Amino acid sequence: MSLTVREIKAARDRIAPYIVRTPLLRMNNLDQFLGCEVYVKAECMQTTGSFKLRGAMNRILSLSEEELQRGIVAASSGNHGKAVAYACKKLGTKATIILPNTVAEIKENTIRQWGAEIVKCEVSERLEVAEKLCQERNAVLVPPFNDEAIMAGQGTAGLEIMEQCPELDTVIVPASGGGLIGGVATAIKSLSPGTAVFGAEPAALPRYSASLKAGKPVLVEKKSTVADALVSQIPGSVCFPYVAAHTDGFADVDEEYILRGMKLLLTEGKLLCEPSSGISIGAVLQGLIPVRQTDKVCFFISGGSVSLEQLHRLESI
Repeated sequence: MSLTVREIKAARDRIAPYIVRTPLLRMNNLDQFLGCEVYVKAECMQTTGSFKLRGAMNRILSLSEEELQRGIVAASSGNHGKAVAYACKKLGTKATIILPNTVAEIKENTIRQWGAEIVKCEVSERLEVAEKLCQERNAVLVPPFNDEAIMAGQGTAGLEIMEQCPELDTVIVPASGGGLIGGVATAIKSLSPGTAVFGAEPAALPRYSASLKAGKPVLVEKKSTVADALVSQIPGSVCFPYVAAHTDGFADVDEEYILRGMKLLLTEGKLLCEPSSGISIGAVLQGLIPVRQTDKVCFFISGGSVSLEQLHRLESI
C-alpha cells in the first residue's frame, strides 16, 4: 500500500481552488436521539452536492494535458458522475458518464446540465461499459473509487474533520466500493490513531462485512437498496487493504433505519441529505455501533442529492 497522509495532504493542496472546506457542525439537539455528542461533516454542502468532487478533481488534475484532451469516461451511480462532469466543464474537456438505469433523476439531470454525454446500463455492467468506451474512443477512465488518487482526494475530508475537531472519539462513514472510507480512515488514523472509524453499508449489500470476514474482496448478491449511491457488490481491490487496515468495524444497516437516519437529520437537525448519507445515523439508531453519552461522534454526511419522491418515502417512517 502506497497511499499515506503525505499524498492526501498533496491532494488537498491540488484541489483547494475547486472545492469547499465543508463545515463540521455540532448538533446538540440530536444528542438525545443518538445517545452521544453529535457532529456532522456536511459534505452535502460540497460543490456538486457530495464528497465525490474531491477524488474526481484530484484524479483529473493529475492527468497530462494530452490525456485531458482525449476526454474522460466515468462509471457512476450518480454523484461521481456529477463530480466528473463538473470537473471536465471547468477544465475544458469532454465527459462521458455511464449511469445505471436506476439512477435518481435529479442526479442525471444535473450531469446533463454540465454538458456531459450519458450512457445508461445495468448497475453490474457500468465498469465494463466504461472500459469498452475508453478503448473505442482512446479516452481516459476516471474510476469512482478503486484508485489511489481518488482515495487521496476523498481523504482530504478526513484531514478537515480532524482539524475541525481533534478530540473526536468516533467517525462513522458511508461505504460502498471503499474509496471514501479508505481515504478518510487512512487520514484519520494517521493523525489520531485512537479515533475509531466505522463503516456503514446497506444490510442488503454487506460487501465489506462479508469481505473482512473472508479476508479478501467478496462479491455479494445483487439487491436493491434505498441507498442508491451505495450499490457496489464488491469492495475495490485497491481500496480493500486500506479499509481492512484502518477501520474498526462495519454496520449493516436495514432499509428502515437508513430512512430513519435521513428523516432525523431533516426533521430535528434541519439538514437535508440523501438516503446514502442517512445510513451513518441509521447505524447508531439501529444500535449497531456502540456509543456513549460523552463520546464525540462525527457522522459523515456524504451527499445531498435527494428527489421529492425519496422525501415522500419518509412520511411512512
